[in-house]
Amino acid sequence: MTYDQFTGSLTQSTPPNGISDLLEALWYDAKNDWEAAHNIAQSKEGTRSYDRLHAYLHRVEGDTFNAGYWYRRAGSEVFKGSLQEEWKHLVQSLL
Repeated sequence: MTYDQFTGSLTQSTPPNGISDLLEALWYDAKNDWEAAHNIAQSKEGTRSYDRLHAYLHRVEGDTFNAGYWYRRAGSEVFKGSLQEEWKHLVQSLL
């Protein structure tokens, strides 16, 4: 799946079949279903990629302190760009 195909799927009512859980979480986030995305991030706490997603989601929520905790757990630098840029970066890294 390409980035354009993924973003095109946002017009659908359900996530595309066969995508990873992490991409599914980002799909839900883009559809303004933070809770569904967060549930996925929490499902495998302690896994770097899930912790990295968790950091982004707390940044979306506006909780920069909690986001910082999750960035550290993921072994990742705090993302310096916009939320939209971070979302795109995450999606592209997972495709």
